[in-house]
Amino acid sequence: MTHRTRKGKRQRPLPKEPAPFDIFVDADACPVKSEIYRVAIRCGALVYLVSNQRMKVPEQLGLRVKMVVVTSGENVADMWIADQIKPHDICITSDLPLAAKCVDAQAYVLSPRGREWTEDTVSEALARRDLMTSLREQDWGGTELPTGGPPPMNDRARSHFLNTLDRLITKSKKAHSSNPQ
Repeated sequence: MTHRTRKGKRQRPLPKEPAPFDIFVDADACPVKSEIYRVAIRCGALVYLVSNQRMKVPEQLGLRVKMVVVTSGENVADMWIADQIKPHDICITSDLPLAAKCVDAQAYVLSPRGREWTEDTVSEALARRDLMTSLREQDWGGTELPTGGPPPMNDRARSHFLNTLDRLITKSKKAHSSNPQ
């Protein structure tokens, strides 16, 4: 059975049963929440939005979201996600230590830019981050090391995120079907 949006566009039918995995979102600075909602509706996944403040969640047919508001404090949202995530769940985060904890828990992890974090890639990224922190803390005789954050999100980064998320959903479904709990 298909349903229609407010503008009358036809949508895919809603899944008959919920997905066997959950999606955890480190939501405070996540730029791809709307993309996550669309994918969650399509596959029937429950999304946990974990943040230290309340967020507005759109009311859409088939969207299952649990808003988890944690107390303010360093890494409180990360600790909540790390404690709740199970093998083959999916976590979306930019936080490397959280990504490492989720990978250790055998979950699938990706950044909002679509980079999949595995045991190897997260270890390498943590080592690089630690090296850069160490270099920045050294006295360079008045010369500063160049710093800067990631480039702004664009359509290409969003597309890469969606492709990686779809691939991880397929992996998670396959893992659950071959290893039902």
